[in-house]
Amino acid sequence: MARDRLVPIIVASPLFLQNLDSSVMATALPSIAESLNVPPLHLNLAITSYLLSLAVFLPISGWLADRFGAKRVFCLAIGFFSLGSALCGAANSLPELVLFRVLQGLGGAMMVPVGRLILLRSVPQSQMVSAMVWFTVPPVIGRMMGPLFGGFIVTLTSWRWIFFVNIPFGLLAVLLAQSFIEDTEGTTAPVPFDIRGFLLLAFGLCTLLGALETAGKALAPIWVSCLIGGLGLLALFLYYLHGRSQKHPIIDLSILRFRTFRTNILGGTPLRIAIGASPFLLPLMLQLGFGLSPLASGLLTVATAIGGLGTRVVMKRAIHRFGFRNLLLGATVLTSLFYISYSQFSPSTPHLLMFGTMMIGGLFNSMCMVALGALGFSEIPEPSMSHATALSSMAQQLSISFGVVLGAALVSAASWWHGGDAAHLQAADFSPAFVVVGMLTMLSIYSFVQLHPKEGAGLH
Repeated sequence: MARDRLVPIIVASPLFLQNLDSSVMATALPSIAESLNVPPLHLNLAITSYLLSLAVFLPISGWLADRFGAKRVFCLAIGFFSLGSALCGAANSLPELVLFRVLQGLGGAMMVPVGRLILLRSVPQSQMVSAMVWFTVPPVIGRMMGPLFGGFIVTLTSWRWIFFVNIPFGLLAVLLAQSFIEDTEGTTAPVPFDIRGFLLLAFGLCTLLGALETAGKALAPIWVSCLIGGLGLLALFLYYLHGRSQKHPIIDLSILRFRTFRTNILGGTPLRIAIGASPFLLPLMLQLGFGLSPLASGLLTVATAIGGLGTRVVMKRAIHRFGFRNLLLGATVLTSLFYISYSQFSPSTPHLLMFGTMMIGGLFNSMCMVALGALGFSEIPEPSMSHATALSSMAQQLSISFGVVLGAALVSAASWWHGGDAAHLQAADFSPAFVVVGMLTMLSIYSFVQLHPKEGAGLH
């Protein structure tokens, strides 16, 4: 295979691992909940703890890559992620699972942005769309395999194997990276580590997401959640002031002055929130609301990944014909409508209709993500690439984490409204959540309409 295809696939292998891990776990949530004797919705702690760990430690990924070499950090991170997976498979309680997911997130926090950094430094801008299309193949395969893997494993054996399966894939990714990836160390001079900035970001992100978690599950009075969230926002504002006065901040927020990168962050956030909520909601709706088995649920939800895989066939042609701006606007509107259409699913809806709807929705969603990935870094200068990849990955994981919390909160609220509780969910409890998620994605249009019609013309 040509190197311009092989490198994007290798550096996207961490996304394969993450998507496999998250989609497998989403399918297996009811079985894990039964095994650990906890309500199913409480297991979003195991998802958000991993995403929270990513958000906290993502800021140091760029500094580590510049200091020790991107290839070295990339391989070590994959190894650490695989070790965390093995520990998750051995967990015997929800607190243990949450703790090991945090440890797993330490590896995930470094391997994804550093992999993207390697790609951006290895591929010319003129080939970036093709590279980004190939970059999406491993994560799409991960999402496609995940529901099937999860359903197959939970149906035929223990849920613990959903974590153990990450280990051989992680080893393969390290071997491929060692063989085909050139290191990029020495591209920038080492700078001092901004420990004050790191602590402010870590505290701010932890408390902000902690407030969302407690409010979503009503684990604390609303005033306590608001107080915790306020402290988080204050810490993030203090980091903003701190970063402006530092020569080498841990994350240089001045890169948001580039319009295309700002669009990637701000415009992509509502879409990424939906990406976090949907894979959490769909398996629960199909299994708890519709009464399907984990395997049947997995065979249906794999449709979104198959649709995403189809992006490789149509993406370059679509960008050539419509341009980035028009493509993002059209695909976002269609993505929103398809999310809303999921609210019309019921136990009597033909499975083929549900499969086709989710497949087409996955195609348009993936088109948005590929376009944002290629366009967002087109203006970033080489010395700022590590900051851009870290900030982009941090925003992505925060959005996904918020999506999981939002999905759980919406379903809990609907269940309460219908006179039920979070431990006994009905099919009707999920419909309002998909309507809200679909409407939320429309907010991305505000950022996309500000792009120039010829934006990104040099990328295709």
